[in-house]
Amino acid sequence: MIAPPLALYVHIPWCVRKCPYCDFNSHTAPQGLPEAEYVAALLADLDQDLRDYAAATAGRPLVSVFFGGGTPSLFSPAAIGAILDGVQARLAFAEAAEITLETNPGTVEHGRFEDYRRAGVDRLSFGVQSFDDDKLVRLGRIHSSAEVRTAVELACAAGYDNFNLDLMYALPQQTLADALADVDAALALEPAHISHYQLTLEPNTAFAHAPPPLPDDDLAWDMQEACQQRLAAAGFEHYETSAYARPGRRSAHNLNYWQFGDYLGIGAGAHAKISDAATGRVRRRWKIRAPKAYLSHAGTPRGVGADEAIAAEQLPFEFMLNALRLEHGYPRALFAQRSGLPETRIAAALDQAQQRGWLQVDAGHVRPTDLGKRFLNDVIAAFLP
Repeated sequence: MIAPPLALYVHIPWCVRKCPYCDFNSHTAPQGLPEAEYVAALLADLDQDLRDYAAATAGRPLVSVFFGGGTPSLFSPAAIGAILDGVQARLAFAEAAEITLETNPGTVEHGRFEDYRRAGVDRLSFGVQSFDDDKLVRLGRIHSSAEVRTAVELACAAGYDNFNLDLMYALPQQTLADALADVDAALALEPAHISHYQLTLEPNTAFAHAPPPLPDDDLAWDMQEACQQRLAAAGFEHYETSAYARPGRRSAHNLNYWQFGDYLGIGAGAHAKISDAATGRVRRRWKIRAPKAYLSHAGTPRGVGADEAIAAEQLPFEFMLNALRLEHGYPRALFAQRSGLPETRIAAALDQAQQRGWLQVDAGHVRPTDLGKRFLNDVIAAFLP
């Protein structure tokens, strides 16, 4: 096993309002956010991880930091800066480390982007979802399409040229023309990256309990193909199932996930994956989810929800769950480097997937075929123990 790149995920669990489709660990923000207390809890949480994983993290710089949520832009630039300063006091940053902040257009105050930039954030990710105001209301979003355009203009004026727009398709009562109009509206804002993903009804969400009228599977597939073509024509590379980027603008943080890299996770409900090259073991850890309990216990054993080694027989599935999302697959050597297992452990599953027309396997590379991309869950399941 070779130690992979190391990233950091920082979870801010509060939103102005919970969206009906969201199954993330997000909670309606209280009247006064406990900003200072949460910053202190995050750094105590990181200290504990670095103590517990001292041997596995020693000497490894961070290639990226990602503030996700929730809505991280509810925190002030000063708070985000304090977190980054605290992290940098404990861990080295790789040269040109990517620092991303998720933001919703309706929660950004005038002039704050300059302050986030001064705090160290060099990449933004806007939770747009649609440019159709009717669809935004149906999705429970708190912003309008006009606010999206204003927020992006302010970000560009502040010097941001590296930003992502999140878009959904197969929305309630959406037509193919509607889906393409959303893509065209996004392209007009000249983002560096677009995340384009299908709305799905996740368990334990408001939409799952009271499903809205969604396009059928055939129409959803037509939307996906048509939008992919429109993005390709605009010069965006489709490099992961739901990710499209201009040349040189892939998301370094998410790419590390998909290549089975390592990441520390701090914050309520945050997850981590850490490899120990010396022992060949891969561990997962996650923190307790409830914000109040997290604030009380962060940095102590009670703040850890679970910490477990990934069994060797489970590692092939864990690796493929990420790597096969990449449009061009992965170099064959990467499996042994990241899992610590010889490729012979997955030879039978690779051969079976190749015979079914799901994977293309050559001397140096494994990549999903067009058929494999359409039935990706089945392909990945072939690597279950």
